[in-house]
Amino acid sequence: MLGEGNTPLVKSRRIGKALGLENLYFKLENLNPTGSYKDRFAAVLVSEMVAAGQKFCIATSSGNTGAALSAYCAAAGITCVIFVVDGAPSSKIRQMQLYGAHIRLVKGFGLDPLVTAKVFGILEKYCAANKLPLPVSAYRYCPSAMRGVETLALELKDSTIANIDHIFAPAGGGGLTLAVTKGVISSGANSKVHCVQPRGNDTITSPLRDHASMARAVAASTTRISGLQVPSVLDGNQVIENCRALGGNGYVVSDESVFSWQKRLATQEGIFCEPAGAVALAGLEDALLRNEVSPRNETVVCLITGSGFKDMENVHQNFQLTEPQTIEETKISREIEVLNQH
Repeated sequence: MLGEGNTPLVKSRRIGKALGLENLYFKLENLNPTGSYKDRFAAVLVSEMVAAGQKFCIATSSGNTGAALSAYCAAAGITCVIFVVDGAPSSKIRQMQLYGAHIRLVKGFGLDPLVTAKVFGILEKYCAANKLPLPVSAYRYCPSAMRGVETLALELKDSTIANIDHIFAPAGGGGLTLAVTKGVISSGANSKVHCVQPRGNDTITSPLRDHASMARAVAASTTRISGLQVPSVLDGNQVIENCRALGGNGYVVSDESVFSWQKRLATQEGIFCEPAGAVALAGLEDALLRNEVSPRNETVVCLITGSGFKDMENVHQNFQLTEPQTIEETKISREIEVLNQH
């Protein structure tokens, strides 16, 4: 609808070499129309609504789903109402508002499992009574729309890379990781799909690594990684099943590691992603430390899921960037000489 999908797959210029990896690639989902992979989901969901003649969309979001739905609903002439999780970045909220969506923040939503369950209960009841979808980017709620996300894996299969050995995907509720596994399985590709989560929202990764069959909810999500604060299980059980079937594993990473890789992606690769977009790379680092990826002869893809412009608050808070220096025009030549020596 808006040109979603067919995002670039680019080879690492510096990080791969620093990690000893000869073949590291980044799938740049941050270059979708609204800045995240959620556009693949929204394109299908809104197309289904248009086909059904529905003119009112009610949804929940931590940011990216809401931005995607807001944009696609605007294009389709559908009224969009988003109930946003507690603590969602203001950049994402402003993006939704600019598309014309009606935004309501819900205290404790997305952080407290009890509050989250109550919110979903209320919205599920309303949507069922009015024969509307509840657009949550999870197979539990929207399995047909999530097939749009599966196209990501199909694009990897159809890329010029002969064989991708490992795909690292970030996870909150697990929808993206599950979509990638489904796409890999349906395409007949021979790729291991690994699930990576921040330590403060470890619902899937440790059970996957510990050979458990079921994901587990956490009492409260404590990670600062926006978009991955999903304390409930959602698609976690099937993520474990599919990742294990493909030979994948689970990786738990610290918020600090994620922020570090976010900055390195910007300074060493020219890729400006939001923190969630760096989670896969943090997981790859852990895999290399565990000797679970062979750096010399295996090809790895890390999913870069969202744009850094989505969360400028994080940039201000975590990287202590200084104000640019103001100089007189007479000093420009001298500044060039000085800076050229660095």
